[in-house]
Amino acid sequence: MSSTLPPMPAARSRSGALFEEARAVLPSGYTRHLAVTKPHPTYADYGSGCRVVTIDGQVMIDYINNFTAIIHGHGKREILDTINTQASRLMSTILPTEWEVRLAELLVDRIPGVERVRFANSGTEAVMIAIKVARAYTQRTKVAKMEGGYHGQFDLIEASFQPPPDLWGPVDRPTVVAHNVGTPQSLLDELILLPLNDIERTRQRLRQEAGDLAAVIVDPFRLQLGMVEPHADYLAMLREETARLGIVLIFDEVVSLRLGYHGAQGILGITPDLTTMGKIIGGGLPIGAIGGTAALMSVFEIERGDPMVKHSGTFTGNPLSLATGHTAMSLLTREAFDDLEAKGARLRDGLERVRRDLGIVGRVEGRGSVSSLHLSALQPTNYRELAAMMTPEYQARLAAYQKLLLAEGLLTMRALFVGSTPMTNDDIDLTIAGVRRALTTLARS
Repeated sequence: MSSTLPPMPAARSRSGALFEEARAVLPSGYTRHLAVTKPHPTYADYGSGCRVVTIDGQVMIDYINNFTAIIHGHGKREILDTINTQASRLMSTILPTEWEVRLAELLVDRIPGVERVRFANSGTEAVMIAIKVARAYTQRTKVAKMEGGYHGQFDLIEASFQPPPDLWGPVDRPTVVAHNVGTPQSLLDELILLPLNDIERTRQRLRQEAGDLAAVIVDPFRLQLGMVEPHADYLAMLREETARLGIVLIFDEVVSLRLGYHGAQGILGITPDLTTMGKIIGGGLPIGAIGGTAALMSVFEIERGDPMVKHSGTFTGNPLSLATGHTAMSLLTREAFDDLEAKGARLRDGLERVRRDLGIVGRVEGRGSVSSLHLSALQPTNYRELAAMMTPEYQARLAAYQKLLLAEGLLTMRALFVGSTPMTNDDIDLTIAGVRRALTTLARS
């Protein structure tokens, strides 16, 4: 299943020329595979509010927001002021700063499962550290995740992110499939795959593996870049079983923290043992964090000698990211989240109205600032159902749809619309109108 952005225009544009230069110094011309486009990418020039402008002068409403990270859009004055002020004072140092304390206090105050915080540099790093914590605390080594789940880019946890059907194995005991060439089998042997939303099979597997299983990690909001949602009763079962079996439950809220003031766990009323965070908590700068109970986070404590888990990093806890993140999170008041929810609901209502008016087979779904219009009435409940839905015909139709959205000045990925605080009702209405034109054209093709 492709995760790439839609094709971009301008065969001999400034972007095309710059891409030729890039190919001489970057593998295939890229740093991020998720930014791959054909025949070449369009390069960004600057952003303002909820819009981004390319070096070719194309203006687009940004519905990707750097993979959900930029919740305040581009050029937010308070964020820029914080960056300028802090950069002029101190960008990084070996010494801790007050911002480390202030952002940690904010996260502890907001996120139900967080009593102590440890900062890192990315969501991937936060997940890696969370697994270290769970292993140290439980003295077990194996980790379980959902088949098809994504939790960052390191060998153990990225396995079976998008495995091909011929390698799936049994439903109740999915085969762990390496995501990259060269992943050691010894590492793959430490990962257990669970069938999302299959309560009984998952419960049975957890009980079978409990003696070796340190942690279960799950995104409480979406699997596969927004396509499949964990059911509330499934998450409740995970909470019940992991607590009973002494397994650490990790909620990966790197994305889902943007859903509400207390994150997805606050909306669901289910509290994990550990929470991984990133993206919005940095205000647009690189950051990651792990939070959890005081007992679990005690593995970092040094009062009794060497900590159980040793953790550092050159840019870990750097004041520039922390100060900017604190400003961004402080701006995300309850009222700000209510506004994001209202605009998300306005968009979803409009998308559904367009879908019905045009007789488009599909479904609209989402929560808070994240919405989508899928061009299929099927609602997959796990990765295997999703893979069956993503036929070559479906993917071709989706690519054509996204190309049409781009022509309307709507920058999306997989037809996922990620909102930001500077968006207005007028922006939402422009989006709905653009989607209507795009789908009208698509229906005629």
